[in-house]
Amino acid sequence: MKRLIALTSTALIAAMASVGSASAQTVVRVGWCAKTLSSAAAPYAIATKLGWYAKEGIKVEPVPLPGSTDCVKLVATKELMASLPSAEPLAIIRPRGVKAKFFYTAYQSNIYGIAVPEESTVKSITELKGKKIGVTSMASAGVIVARALAKQAGMNPDTDVKIVVAGESAQTAALLATKQVDALSQFDTQYALAENAGAKLRYLEHPEIKKFPSNGFVALEETLRDKRKEMVALAKGYAMGSVFAIANPEAAVRILWEVFPQTKATGKDEATAMKDDLATLQARARNWPFEPVGGKKWGENVEANYTAYLAWLTEQGVLKEKIATGDIITNDLIDDINAFDAAAIIAEAKAYKAK
Repeated sequence: MKRLIALTSTALIAAMASVGSASAQTVVRVGWCAKTLSSAAAPYAIATKLGWYAKEGIKVEPVPLPGSTDCVKLVATKELMASLPSAEPLAIIRPRGVKAKFFYTAYQSNIYGIAVPEESTVKSITELKGKKIGVTSMASAGVIVARALAKQAGMNPDTDVKIVVAGESAQTAALLATKQVDALSQFDTQYALAENAGAKLRYLEHPEIKKFPSNGFVALEETLRDKRKEMVALAKGYAMGSVFAIANPEAAVRILWEVFPQTKATGKDEATAMKDDLATLQARARNWPFEPVGGKKWGENVEANYTAYLAWLTEQGVLKEKIATGDIITNDLIDDINAFDAAAIIAEAKAYKAK
């Protein structure tokens, strides 16, 4: 009887500790800069499922939003602790007194660009004069990129092209099929989602923007100071999840479906759902590695690449005044974020068996 009581007491204490641990977790709401959570969110799911976030004392909740502009605004107004937007909205709003910085570049290569239907005769952006270019929303950085590319090509972005909302996925594919839009200015995963929905796309070449950074974690400077531990934990879990997803993308998708069940498509058989989500995940995963852009660590904000991008945005009239690179990036957290064994995570990923 004493042994039973002891065991029961031990179990009770363990359960109470578990509840206490869960209640002690800080909820970190992170802006997801698209209306729909896709398989590109796998790093969050992996870090959640494998207990990496819980171990660091946080619970991460991605918050879908129309685009990067809203992601930055909600960080500025303190409605979100962090967001994962592209660089342009922060560079635009920083001179207005918004003291926020990128502390982790997630998408090291540029994810944006112009795409046209496969059968289109358009070979360059100059041939889109007088045409409609579809974006996911008017809050998307695709608007900014389309206007900048049009100006670089010698066009007036206000009068020579018409930027319209084409939505996401099946809606985008339908508008292309019915020729209600002539081209798209979206991004890697949205293109994959449109192709999953039946669109056949061809991508225009924009070599000048290939090494420009895209999205990263942004937080207010005061948050980086006062909530440093939570911000390191957020980005560290994301980095570890990225390593895992690259090593075993199918396991990453299955974990995603388990943690965020709303991401699993309905109306498709499982094989098709897996094929489509793998395509979307791998479209994003190509832009995670830091080596191709001259980085040395996960999430490093490569100063030269940001400087070049800010100069290009200024040249194209997107930025009305010069922005110092150091005003929008910091690498102060990068060493702490990279305090993990990537080789061990790769081994764990390859051995992982989803239930």
